[in-house]
Amino acid sequence: MRVVLVHPKGSNWVPGRKDITATANRMAPLGLLSIAAWLDQEGNEVFVHDCLGPHALKNNAAHAKTILGYHPDLVGFSATTSGFLDGYDLAKRIKTACPEIQTVFGGVHVSSMGMVLLKDFEHIDFLCRGEGEVTLADLASGMEHRLIEGLIWRNGAQTVTNPARPVIADLDTLPFPAYDKLNGFPKGYNLPLFSFILGPGATMVTSRGCPYRCSYCDRSVFKKGYRFNSAEYVYEHMRFLRKQFGVRHINIYDDLFTANRRRTLDLCSLLIRKPLGMQFNCAIRVGQIDDPLLKMLKKAGCLMLSLGIETGDSTLLEFHKPGVNLDEIVDAVKQIQGNNLRAKGLFMMGLPGDTEASIRKTSDYVMSLGLDDMNMSKFTPFHGAPIWSRIHEFGTFDQDWRKMNCINFVFVPKGIDSKEKLEQLYNMHVKRFYTSPQWRRKFKNRLWQHRKSLWYLAAHFPSFLAARQNFKPNQ
Repeated sequence: MRVVLVHPKGSNWVPGRKDITATANRMAPLGLLSIAAWLDQEGNEVFVHDCLGPHALKNNAAHAKTILGYHPDLVGFSATTSGFLDGYDLAKRIKTACPEIQTVFGGVHVSSMGMVLLKDFEHIDFLCRGEGEVTLADLASGMEHRLIEGLIWRNGAQTVTNPARPVIADLDTLPFPAYDKLNGFPKGYNLPLFSFILGPGATMVTSRGCPYRCSYCDRSVFKKGYRFNSAEYVYEHMRFLRKQFGVRHINIYDDLFTANRRRTLDLCSLLIRKPLGMQFNCAIRVGQIDDPLLKMLKKAGCLMLSLGIETGDSTLLEFHKPGVNLDEIVDAVKQIQGNNLRAKGLFMMGLPGDTEASIRKTSDYVMSLGLDDMNMSKFTPFHGAPIWSRIHEFGTFDQDWRKMNCINFVFVPKGIDSKEKLEQLYNMHVKRFYTSPQWRRKFKNRLWQHRKSLWYLAAHFPSFLAARQNFKPNQ
């Protein structure tokens, strides 16, 4: 079967302002590439169309024309909440032009919402819940719809939800993602500025699921359990990227890369014994690190570790991320930096329960940590997150899917007067961090290391200058 897998552009920025997200950080759609590789090995003819890729077309009319030009039998869309409506617009255009083409949607938004989407959006033929590799392969093979686990489909006027598909137990059975199907990979796909030294860069995911249950995380696709590729598989995946594409830095986007200590140590040992000339960044959880592990990560080529901190208010932290405390975070940052690794803090503003006082407390806490980098996202309630069912108890919620992307405030906690006040607090904090003498000294000392980022920044200076205007504290 001829299959086109589509990554919709979606709504990835602030309405009314220039979207520079792809310029600042263009990530390969790894989920689609994994499905593409699986379908390919099953004998299908597969194409990947990334609407956010380098030299991407300007509108959906042009994207639909290109997709139709592949003469597909099946078009699959991977949809986030903010990208779903954009993907549906493409599906509608495709079905209007060629009604015989089948359309299937998957991803976290679909997995959390289920059959209601099929009832409300007539130009979608199928929904894929959970992991998509085997479900889409079964669909492409012509298997009877009623027999395909994980599929939601129409049987005449009825909407049918098939039994859930068991998760893939052994992730080492998956082929490497089909990076070669991406136009412009890897140089057209850029990592966040100043997060790497060597280039070009790429991204990897080496595990699925998470054993923890934070209030804001949607686990609809990979579920609660934790599965991971073996150290040998991860090493070969990295070697593949180095050999085939010249990649020299990898951002590993696992929720908890170091959750299995033995695997992490084994991978580090391989990278130390048989170096690939690469560096990498990954995420850790407080309480899962120690000096021997950090020393091994450093020797293996790790540059920066990210910690999900979320808030500097201890009461909110206990509610949203139980099992982590502020003193442990302070110790973890010192321990990371003491082993000559960089520490990046990940935070959320506008959490249920947030007040002006708690936000200012978080800002002060961020500044006290001496972080090498920081990311502050705007809290967004998602359908599959534990907090979803109670979200209206905590504040007002504008359920506009296009804005539900963690870079717009769609939720305003009861302790905050307005969305405008949240925006003001956010902008003040971001400016405070990046203009602080402490952070500027670190940045200045690393300027030459980051010359690739500086050259990229210079080449796209007008776009970044426009984005800077979004962080004026009086907005």
